[in-house]
Amino acid sequence: MTAQDPPAVARRRVRLALRHARQRQGLTQSQVAEALEWSLSKVQRIESGDVSVSTTDLRAALALLDVRDPRRVDQLVEDAKASRRQRWWTRPEYRDHLTPAMLQLLQFESEATAIRVFQATLVPGILQTADYAGWIQRFWSRAVPEEDMKVRVELRARRREGLFGAPDPPRYLLVLDESVLHRDIGGPSIFADQLEFLLDLIRRQAISVRIVPFPEGAIPAMLGSFTILELGDEEDVFLYRESGWQTDSFGHSIKDIRRWREIYEQVWGRSFAPDISARLIEARMAELRALIGRSRARLADPGPGTGDSPW
Repeated sequence: MTAQDPPAVARRRVRLALRHARQRQGLTQSQVAEALEWSLSKVQRIESGDVSVSTTDLRAALALLDVRDPRRVDQLVEDAKASRRQRWWTRPEYRDHLTPAMLQLLQFESEATAIRVFQATLVPGILQTADYAGWIQRFWSRAVPEEDMKVRVELRARRREGLFGAPDPPRYLLVLDESVLHRDIGGPSIFADQLEFLLDLIRRQAISVRIVPFPEGAIPAMLGSFTILELGDEEDVFLYRESGWQTDSFGHSIKDIRRWREIYEQVWGRSFAPDISARLIEARMAELRALIGRSRARLADPGPGTGDSPW
């Protein structure tokens, strides 16, 4: 464990240790609950990671489950303490402006070993430049309080720094619908800068991007954007879905995740390979840069007959 571990990381270690120890002893969750005089739901919520466990309860559970190695016990106790610490996003200046689902995403995002994203309309928030994000914010200015928008723009940069600046960052696999490349959010200059930023992340191998062609992306695009987070354990997979600014969800339903994982794999397989996708992004950026250049040339030299207008 390191001091930089987020609470979700420490909580996961504790819950996996308790679950594995219970299974080694051949006990059910009901038997553990009865022996410790806990409710069954308390055991279930601790093992699922929905709640943290106090150090007192942890020591009692470890004794019941025959986990007695002093070093192992001390490590798990420290993890239990860490799981209850507050992180920067839990401070009121952030927490009060974020949805419950987004707060959950923040906890598990930094713990993920792989993040799979499908975006049907926009570059994902965590990969947005400040100008691109700001333009989107202004579009929602009448529906979303100004302070909420300010926090969310700042959040994008902090999430990106925390994710890609980590010693062992997750694999970030992004599928973009081809229409995203032709939706010039903010105008040619802002969008060209956004595409250049994406290309820089690709070149640094921080992300892998595939473009799904228009014909192949029609149906998935209708389903909306989604993110699948994998935390290294087969059972630790989460689904985040966002629609607009106020509607999002974060879940752990095996049935839902299986469905969206299948959709993602189908779209990934039908998309252009990463090298071709990068060339498409680069070509679109070049088109925008050329358009900007022509516009500047026209402004610098408006041509004959446009200077001394009688109007």
